[in-house]
Amino acid sequence: MKRPFCRLAAAAACAAAISTAFAEPSEITVDLRLDHIDFVDGERVHAVVDVANLSPDTVSVGYADSADRLFIEVFRSSDKSQMEHTSGKAFVAPFLVKPNEGQKLGTWLGDHYGLRNHGRYLAKPVLVHGGVRFEGQMRAFDIVPGMRVCGALQIFSNHEGLRREFELVNWRRGGADHLFMKSADAGSSDRKWATMDIGPMMKITKPTISIMPGGEVVVLHRVDADAYLRSEFWSVPEGVLFAKRELVQDPETAGANRVREIYRETGGVQPKENPWWKFW
Repeated sequence: MKRPFCRLAAAAACAAAISTAFAEPSEITVDLRLDHIDFVDGERVHAVVDVANLSPDTVSVGYADSADRLFIEVFRSSDKSQMEHTSGKAFVAPFLVKPNEGQKLGTWLGDHYGLRNHGRYLAKPVLVHGGVRFEGQMRAFDIVPGMRVCGALQIFSNHEGLRREFELVNWRRGGADHLFMKSADAGSSDRKWATMDIGPMMKITKPTISIMPGGEVVVLHRVDADAYLRSEFWSVPEGVLFAKRELVQDPETAGANRVREIYRETGGVQPKENPWWKFW
C-alpha cells in the first residue's frame, strides 16, 4: 500500500517542479538603476526606477485615489539590517502606467536615508499593486570618503557661532578623476549639505577654494591642458546653492593654443616662392 502513495507523492513533486520551472514571468516588474557603483559621502545618490506593466490593470502611485505604492528599501551590507526611511516623503513623483506600457522615474536615495557612513549598501525597489508585492533585484553601491585635496572655513559675522567647513576631495568616476566639494556646519551633525560633483580634473595643478566676503564660494580646478573650470556657489546661513560655472583659459598656454589654431586654419606654413635668379 505504501508504494502507490510514494509514486503519487513523487509525481506531485515532479509536477510542481515542472510548473515552477516553466512559470510565466511577473506581469509587473520594477527595476532600479544607480548612476554609479560608488558615491562620495554626502552625495544625493541618484537612481532611476523602471516600471513595466504587462498586466491588464493600470498601475497608479502617488495620486489622491491611488491604491498602489512604490518605495525603495535600503540595507547595510555588513549585517543586512534594513535602514530607517528618514524623510517620510514619496520616493518618486506621482505616475500612471497603463497596460503594456512602462515608466522611468528618477529618485535620490540620499534624500530618504542617512547615507553618510562609509561602507556598502543594498537597495531594492518594491511596487505594491492589488495587495501583491513586486520586488526588483538588489543593487549594491558603496559610500566612500574620497581623497582630501584642500579645505576652507567660512565664518558668518552676522550669525554668532555659525562656521561652515568646506572640503575638496577627489575620486575616480567613469575612468577619470573627479573633484567633489563637501560642506558642513562646524559642531553640528544635522547641518550637513549635499556633496557636489564639480567635474573631471587633472592632478597636475592643485585645485583652490576661495571664500568671498559676500558669501560666494569659488572653486578653480584644471580640466585639461589648456583650461580651468571655475565653479561658483552661494553659501548663506540657510545652506549652500550652486550658482554657475565657466571655462577659464589658462593664460600660460593660451598663446600656444592660438598658434595651433592658426596653423590648422592656414593649412600649415607654406614656403615662400622666389624666382630662381633671386637668392634672397
